[in-house]
Amino acid sequence: MLTIPEGYKTALDVYDTQRCIEFIKSHFQRNLSAALDLKRVSAPLFVKADTGLNDDLNGVERPVAFTVSATGEEEYQVVQSLAKWKRWALRTYDFRVGNGLYTDMNAIRRDEPVLDNLHSVYVDQWDWEKIITPRQRNTEYLKDTVQRIVDAICMTCDQVRWEFPAVKTRLSREVTFITAQELEDLYPDLAPGDRENEFTKTHDTVFLMQIGKKLRSGKPHDGRAPDYDDWELNGDIIFRNHVLDRAFEISSMGIRVDPASLDKQLTEAGCDSRRELPFHKALLAGELPLTMGGGIGQSRLCMLLMGCAHIGEVQSGVWDDVTYAACRAAGIKLL
Repeated sequence: MLTIPEGYKTALDVYDTQRCIEFIKSHFQRNLSAALDLKRVSAPLFVKADTGLNDDLNGVERPVAFTVSATGEEEYQVVQSLAKWKRWALRTYDFRVGNGLYTDMNAIRRDEPVLDNLHSVYVDQWDWEKIITPRQRNTEYLKDTVQRIVDAICMTCDQVRWEFPAVKTRLSREVTFITAQELEDLYPDLAPGDRENEFTKTHDTVFLMQIGKKLRSGKPHDGRAPDYDDWELNGDIIFRNHVLDRAFEISSMGIRVDPASLDKQLTEAGCDSRRELPFHKALLAGELPLTMGGGIGQSRLCMLLMGCAHIGEVQSGVWDDVTYAACRAAGIKLL
């Protein structure tokens, strides 16, 4: 549902908005690369359908697919994310422990159920992945990495305010870590999204852990594909968005499945048929490196740091006629 904050006015005009978008993207990727020791690589817009490399998200979203005449009408799919491709690439590019990659990911999610202030059919994010050791597959290493990412975001926020004094956004570097089960126990009568909204009223920066597995209520906090994150070692970075007065997810990330956790999660999710796909066969055989990784929304980060009310102010997307009319009436300029 579209939200128009009372008295909302953009901090920057259209020209400075475009300058600020470029500023945020160029500075943040440098800050992130330095924080996690990442190297930039190029990434595909589409992958072959039968490789298992495309992200299935919650298992119900339909990828945009097409055939290529020059390859004998083989089917290809526009990526929905690069969660699996990155791990494959780390092996292919011969990365070593402690190093990683980041890249621009552009996706089309045709089945996005709601188009509102935060959600768009077009998804752009920084996808990153790095190789870790077996000893680093633990909660403490996950938390340390989360803090490094939050510090990179907050550093970029400070740089934006310095370059664009009209922007007043301030973020907290202090991260509160909480599991999905602990959050459910705090607010058992609320829906998952409402739990996040309630918790971030008093905790500005949150890492919500262990997303994907069933909670004591019998339902997961949110959907996660069973074949990239380890559901015990993952989570979302969430900030309080004070313009929209709500929880604001900026990143989904985690330590990736190893052969044992992949085997377990495929069974729990009823996805045993995936075991025969090339990616899954290689992972179950121990042929892929142990990694951790995630995605950080580019438009979402720009929206948050610039204090925008709608994601359409920082990306050129598609919206329904009601949204266009309401934003026009409120003086919100959609690109």
